[in-house]
Formats: sequence, C-alpha cells, structure tokens
Amino acid sequence: MEEAEKIWLSPPHMGQQEENFVLQAFESNWIAPLGPHVNEFERDLESYNGVKHAVALSSGTSAIHVALTLEDIGPKDVVFCQSFTFCGSANPIFYAGSNAVFIDSEPDTWNMDPDLLEQAIEDTLASDEGLTPKVIIPVHLYGMPAKMDRINAIASKYNMIVVEDAAESLGSTFMGKKTGSWGDYGIYSFNGNKIITTSGGGALVTSKPEKAKEALHLATQARDEAPHYEHSKIGFNYRMSNVLAGIGRGQMRVLDLRVKQRRANFQRYVTFFENWNNLGLNIRFQIEKSDSHSNRWLTAILVDPANNMGLSREDIRKHLLKHKIEARPLWKPMHQQPVFKGVKYYGRGVSDYLFENGLCLPSGSNLTDDNFDRIFEALSELFKMKLRQQKKQLSSEF
Repeated sequence: MEEAEKIWLSPPHMGQQEENFVLQAFESNWIAPLGPHVNEFERDLESYNGVKHAVALSSGTSAIHVALTLEDIGPKDVVFCQSFTFCGSANPIFYAGSNAVFIDSEPDTWNMDPDLLEQAIEDTLASDEGLTPKVIIPVHLYGMPAKMDRINAIASKYNMIVVEDAAESLGSTFMGKKTGSWGDYGIYSFNGNKIITTSGGGALVTSKPEKAKEALHLATQARDEAPHYEHSKIGFNYRMSNVLAGIGRGQMRVLDLRVKQRRANFQRYVTFFENWNNLGLNIRFQIEKSDSHSNRWLTAILVDPANNMGLSREDIRKHLLKHKIEARPLWKPMHQQPVFKGVKYYGRGVSDYLFENGLCLPSGSNLTDDNFDRIFEALSELFKMKLRQQKKQLSSEF
C-alpha cells in the first residue's frame, strides 16, 4: 500500500501565471533586485490595497525595520508591540536599539488590547525614565483584523506612529478597508507559508511619498546619486528581486480566490467541530466581528482540557502528527520568549491562555477533499477514543 503524503500546515500554492512571469525574468535577464516585475508588483499591491505607495522588500521583518528607521526610532523611544505574534514583529525594535513594551491580546480577536495599550502609554509618560512613546505595532493575527479604529485613535491622542503588521492578513478588511492601509505604515509578508508567496519577501506601504522614496533608498544600501558608490547614511540590502516579484505578480492575480478557499476551509472545520461539540466537546474558534472580514490565513482552534474531557491541544497535535498531518501551536507570546526576558509587559493572561490551548490546523488553499477526509478521520478517531474513555470513567463512578 502506498504511503500517504504529509499534509502540511500552509504550503505554497503555485500556478501557470507565476511560472510565466518568472520565465519572462530569465528571458530578459532581469535577475537582479530591480526590474519591471518589481515595479509592477508594487503597482498591484497599491491597487489592491488602496494604498498610495508600495516598496517590495526581502521580508516583512525588513519592512518593519525600515519603517522604524524612517521614524528615527532609537534608545530614548518606546515601541509598543503586540506580544502574541511571531518574533518578526518584535525583533526590529531591537535592531533599532529601542525599547519594547509588549501588550497582551483581547479575548475575541486575539489581537492587541487597546485598553492595556493606553495604560502602558500613560505609565511610560508618568515614569521618570525619560522615555518617549513613539510607535505602536498591532498585528492582524492569522488574518483576523485588530481594532484599528481604537488603536489609531490612541495613536492620534498621544502623537504616535502606527506600523501596522499585516503580514498574515493580506486580503482581510476592517470596516471595509484593507488591513495594512490603516497605519502610517503597513507591512506585508510573502513568506512561503503565507496566503500568497514570493518564496521569500515582504512589502512596506505608506501614503507618504517622501517616506516611500526614503524607504526605497534605505533598502538599496542607501546609495547616493553618483557614478561611483557613495553613501551618506547606513542602508540595508532589503530589496526584492525581479524573479521573486514575478512570482508575486502571478500570485496577486489569484489572491481573492485564495481568500475564498481559505475561508471555505475554515467553514469546513466549523461544521466538523460543531458535530463533535454537540456530543460533548467544546472546541472554539477565533471570532470574526461584524465589522471584520478575515482572510482566515490559518484556521486556529482553542482546546481547553477543562472543557474537553481532559483533551488538550497537544493530544490533537501529536495524534495528527502520527497520521502525517502537520498542526502547530499558536504563537508563543513575546513576553514568554527567553530572548526578551525582562522586557516590560502589560497583560491579563489572555495570550498565555491562547498559547497554552491553541492549535493551528492545516489551512492550505490547495487542500483537497481527500486531505480533509484524512484530517477528519484522524480527528474522529481521537475524539471517539476520548468519548469512550469518558463513558468508561463515568460508569465506573456509579
């Protein structure tokens, strides 16, 4: 019997258009980190997201770093960053030599808690450390929009900059407006596991033309206008290549379809778990509010053992792994990371709870009916076993 292939969490989903654009790059010999595909990919991002200026870069992390550099963030400044996120949201704060304060999540969207954010800002202003609140980095986790209306209002109140981490939420909207277009800067990631990919890559978007021009300058080693290599400031090698941008151009043409497919995946999981919840389990999902439209990049569930007959997220993850199905715990919060030990944190335990009990399930836009059959068969096998154990335990008690 042929061994089943592994079902991955979120694999790339390529098509013929991507290959055609890459072949164009090879045929024209535009291989360097510049070229027509880069320019057109940026125009695609601007048009799709309703932003004025896009700069294609090597990663979402580099985009955040460039944004902080554009605002001259340094040792006397404070950057307030969502704790429940990937380290790429936080690391650039330390590249800039600045000070981070991590902010816990709220229970519904799992994103930055605006109340805790404002408390942290007020405490910073009241302290005698001589630090200035400068930047807020909210994250649209797993594609779910953060409450950008409230976060922007807080930023305006305290004259702060918003660097909107939309790395996971391309195609999502909040109050009808695309994520990434709410802040002073928006950033996207096109890593291999994102809803669309350029293999590796990212982008910075902004409505400020002078900042976009400076971002492009910084991302190309800050080379000055001269026939030789002249540099008046420190720059970075952060520009996207023409080859990767060609992949991105093809991917942009199917982005809306990929969102539709990911949301369909989510609905299949909802239907499946509803049936089991009616039999005694209590599996929960990230909540989409009426003013939000999530791309559902990853379908994430909460499995609290106290409400699921002792069943944990690790029970599910390990059982799926035995069946060659990848699942992954939710992000470990930044305030729990060893590298950030001692960094200030404002929280109520929400992200700790989410990490302890949360699991991301296979969510690729190229999942097949056969893939879902395998996933659901494996989960049903585990749940039936748990229900039998529960019945046996109850019968032994009477």
